[in-house]
Amino acid sequence: METVLHRLKQETHIAPKEIIFCNVIITYYARARLPDKALQTFHRIPSFRCRRTVKSFNTLLNALLICKEFEKLKEVFFDMENYACPDACTYNVMINACCLCGDVGYARKMFDEMLIKGIQPNGVTFGTLVNGLCANSMLEEACRLKDDMVRVYHVKPDGFIYVSLIKGICRVNEVNLALKLKEEMLESKVEMDSGVYSTLISALFKVGRRGEVSGMLEEMKRNGCKPNTITYNAIIFGLCNEKDFDSAFDVLNEMEGGRKLREANDLFEDMPRRRCAPDVVSYRTLLDGLCDGMQFKEAALILDEMLFKGYVPRAVSINNYVSGLLREGETSLLWTVLDSLAGVNCIDIDTWRMVVSMVSDKDKLPKPCEFVDALLMEQNDADHNHKLYNNDEKLLPPFSAVPVVSWRKDFQKMYIFNFAGKRTLTCLIATI
Repeated sequence: METVLHRLKQETHIAPKEIIFCNVIITYYARARLPDKALQTFHRIPSFRCRRTVKSFNTLLNALLICKEFEKLKEVFFDMENYACPDACTYNVMINACCLCGDVGYARKMFDEMLIKGIQPNGVTFGTLVNGLCANSMLEEACRLKDDMVRVYHVKPDGFIYVSLIKGICRVNEVNLALKLKEEMLESKVEMDSGVYSTLISALFKVGRRGEVSGMLEEMKRNGCKPNTITYNAIIFGLCNEKDFDSAFDVLNEMEGGRKLREANDLFEDMPRRRCAPDVVSYRTLLDGLCDGMQFKEAALILDEMLFKGYVPRAVSINNYVSGLLREGETSLLWTVLDSLAGVNCIDIDTWRMVVSMVSDKDKLPKPCEFVDALLMEQNDADHNHKLYNNDEKLLPPFSAVPVVSWRKDFQKMYIFNFAGKRTLTCLIATI
């Protein structure tokens, strides 16, 4: 980009237009998170025989907002009137910045200031301010502002404003008011989308009104809104919270176009994307719900499926799952789960520490340090092509060649599921 600027400056036959600096150069630096470069480019515009207007100021303000350089943004804004008059776009950026900083009071001050200057607020202005008020739990003010839009300023609320209000109202479980706003959207012929219905479905589950969800889905289809991944995730989450795992599986199957996730032989087949494919949130939600409900075998199927697709569970989920398997004595399933997780290297130190400690205590095995010493000896022997034998005098292959390593008869239950032996030893050593 610096090369482009250099060549532009050398060109004497034509003067570059301001839009080039706005839509290309300053915007590029904003996306690259280089606020100083954006600011430097703005100050250099006059040297290219180009006059700066409110457009380049607004572009710079937005760039600084993207980079979260709020102090610099304020400095540019206060210095702006020396060069150009702010417009609605200018104040929209400033109001957004204030809301992101949590300073809704100053955002209202910006709003009042633009009215004093005779600048007419537009839909973006109201949408930004309503969203900021909702994000800061100032719902009454947000609703009043929405009403004032039509009555005072003659601006029709759009879908973004309604969605912001519905989400904020649902966060405080005022579902009836949220449903009333949904009806208002339909009456005003504001375009509906799946986000509105997904939010309402999630809220209905949260307040124990699951019976109304099916009706909401039917209405959604009647209004031409196709359920998307977020919609299905909301349903799966609600069903898992109610421990209705069969229904949660049914929803997941529907997302897959009818595939039967319970059949282990089908888990690794190529997934046909016939409808709305579940994402990482879908699988994490269902995995957490199954583990909380002690449905460990079903959880193992979901874990294998999500790992196959490249999705990784959250560390706390892995820890809870392994802890549950240890607590319930599901030793065989534990080793299978650890094998799958270690294959994608997503077991943290805390989980390894818990497994080694609990298995050692349960089976009255030697201390982990003694176990690691023995493994290190075997690794050393394997690296030097020495032959390894177990207690039955049967030859063992080198350590790095087997996925399951056991040491002596006392350690037959202490398996390490990892094809990369040295990496596993590193994890174990860290637990001591």
